[in-house]
Amino acid sequence: MQEDFLHYLWQHKKFDTSNLQTTGNESISIISVGTYNENTGPDFFNAQLNIGNQLWAGMVEIHVKASDWYVHNHETDSNYDNVILHVVWEHDTEVFRKDNSLIPTLEIKHYVSKTALNNYEKLFSKSQKWINCENDFYGVDNFIFKNWLERLYLERLERKTESINQLLADSKNNWEAVLFNMLAKNFGLKVNGEAFFSMAKAIDFSIIRKLQSNQTALEALLFGQAGLLEDDIEEAYYLNLVQEYHFLKHKFKLSNQNVMPIQFFRLRPPNFPTIRLSQFAGLYHQSQNLFSQVVDCQNLNEFYDLFSVAASSYWESHYTFGKGSKSAKKPLTKSFINLLLINTIIPIKFNYAMQTGETINDEIISLVEQIPSEANTIVEKFESLKPVSSTALQSQGLIELKNEYCIKNRCLQCAIGSAILTGNH
Repeated sequence: MQEDFLHYLWQHKKFDTSNLQTTGNESISIISVGTYNENTGPDFFNAQLNIGNQLWAGMVEIHVKASDWYVHNHETDSNYDNVILHVVWEHDTEVFRKDNSLIPTLEIKHYVSKTALNNYEKLFSKSQKWINCENDFYGVDNFIFKNWLERLYLERLERKTESINQLLADSKNNWEAVLFNMLAKNFGLKVNGEAFFSMAKAIDFSIIRKLQSNQTALEALLFGQAGLLEDDIEEAYYLNLVQEYHFLKHKFKLSNQNVMPIQFFRLRPPNFPTIRLSQFAGLYHQSQNLFSQVVDCQNLNEFYDLFSVAASSYWESHYTFGKGSKSAKKPLTKSFINLLLINTIIPIKFNYAMQTGETINDEIISLVEQIPSEANTIVEKFESLKPVSSTALQSQGLIELKNEYCIKNRCLQCAIGSAILTGNH
């Protein structure tokens, strides 16, 4: 038995509350279970209870065994003087306050259904499973899934605001610079995301502003800072970039000493860093005030139009410097733009709205539900248990579910786990 389960039972009143009695045979009527306390001190505060014939208001403390009160030295802690009820699974001793007054005790195990207890033991069994509830996952009601995944998606957006706020602080609230850094990371995808991010942070955004009218200069800056102009290649385009970068490096006193190495290994040619950097340069050459345009876009097609850019003409017949390939334009695909929307554009729009006091949750939900579900190992595994992901909102919610709830065994804080525990799935 875990104390978290007892917290869950009390907080959500998942037990028979009709004829509660203390271990001293006094009746208990719950008016309010109180508010869960995530800090130090008793587990619930501002509870209201009728015990016997008296109305009480105060704290509720919860333990697996009553004797845990003494194990944790609560009898000497004045923070526990206002505890009005001790809720335990096993009453193995009487418990007293600091002034030696007896604290009423509820032995809750007598009021918990066998179904709830069996479901709890089944959910947290030690058998090797990908997620604790995988055997019952399919049977959970779709309405519960829909609402829970939407909430999880918003939780995920809120967590992402932390890293955005740090970038804002570093850039002195320059939203354009923050967008530049975040987009750079996304253009690098998983393999080169951190390397592209370190490259972007090594460039003051004011330099991007000054070079936006010259796409070749932008490419030279990005390729040079990424360390991709250090080979001995006798080709006009390459030599032009090298010359331009040396000029910019001297003019703006640039350094790429802290930029992480760029990788080509295990990448498909369309995702080579050379192609992505050229597309990235094209985006900033095309859009002079990208952040303002991002804020103004309202629907998916507007975003597709905004990010309708391609690598420069040299890259139509190359994937790497000095090696020709079959000629073809290399634009940003809709699937790639979707990734930019999911990982950068929507989080930054959400954060900006929060900072300016706007509420755009409905707009955000509408937008992300227009984007198809992502395909990754987490989503695919959930899909094998139950078809549940058709939109990016759902795939993002599933990623949040796995990483922030399933892996951390937070089943008692999860709507799906709660439904399984109470048999309401």
